[in-house]
Amino acid sequence: MRVRTGRHAVLRRTVRGAGIYAVLIGIAWCALAPVLWALSGSLQRDGEIVERTLLPAEPQWSNYRTVFELLPLGRMLINTAVYAVCVTAGQVFFCSLAGYAFARLRFRGREVLFVAYLGTLMVPLTVTVIPQFLVMRAFGWVDTPWAMIVPGLFGSAFGTYLMRQFFATLPVELEEAAILDGCSAWQVYWRVLLPHTRPALMVLGVLTWITVWNDFLWPLVMIQRNEIATATLGLVRLQGQYHTQWPILMAASMVILVPLLVVYGVGQRAFIRGMAMSGLGGR
Repeated sequence: MRVRTGRHAVLRRTVRGAGIYAVLIGIAWCALAPVLWALSGSLQRDGEIVERTLLPAEPQWSNYRTVFELLPLGRMLINTAVYAVCVTAGQVFFCSLAGYAFARLRFRGREVLFVAYLGTLMVPLTVTVIPQFLVMRAFGWVDTPWAMIVPGLFGSAFGTYLMRQFFATLPVELEEAAILDGCSAWQVYWRVLLPHTRPALMVLGVLTWITVWNDFLWPLVMIQRNEIATATLGLVRLQGQYHTQWPILMAASMVILVPLLVVYGVGQRAFIRGMAMSGLGGR
């Protein structure tokens, strides 16, 4: 009986493991299929796209060269990278500063202010586009790089929440020892606690970079000139009114995807570790 019970247990574990892997493979395929289809389409001719051919008969590598001939995509990629770097640096600094204040400093109305700040996450982005546009126009920043950098520079509710949760997990003894040594609140934040938050900073940095890189609505409203346009705007301007060269458009999308893969590949290990330690990984 014990042998049979052991065999049944092994069989159940095997079936359960196979089922889990099958579900994960299905989810991975749903995520990768559009990317693989776009990669295949970027190497096809217009006629093959219409025929929904899975693989190109003759790969058209010239589609990637055509992208840069039709559009200043290189300049747009540099613009997007500059915007992403500036906004990411601002988000990391100001969100960590606000997170430290909400987690460690004691002041009247702290919890109420924090809840009210988190409440802004419930406001849709489309609701704030027009007020932000009016503000940018009042400053004279429409169709300038400042419109792409300044609005996202001073932190966000999500980033503040992420950093607050991470600061709250750090031992109080670190702060108490620093205060006994004569450190001010700024020195405690900058020299003692902030170095311990690198995993959370990596998570916030990667998420902010991806958000800025993929942003479309705000650049579409604020930017008209190709000289300061983002890569996502370049995709729109490759679409014609009556005809669109889909292989060229897909080739451009593949070029834009590469920097995202590089950023995530470089910070993958720290990103996953930060997600787990910050409590955003489902733990």
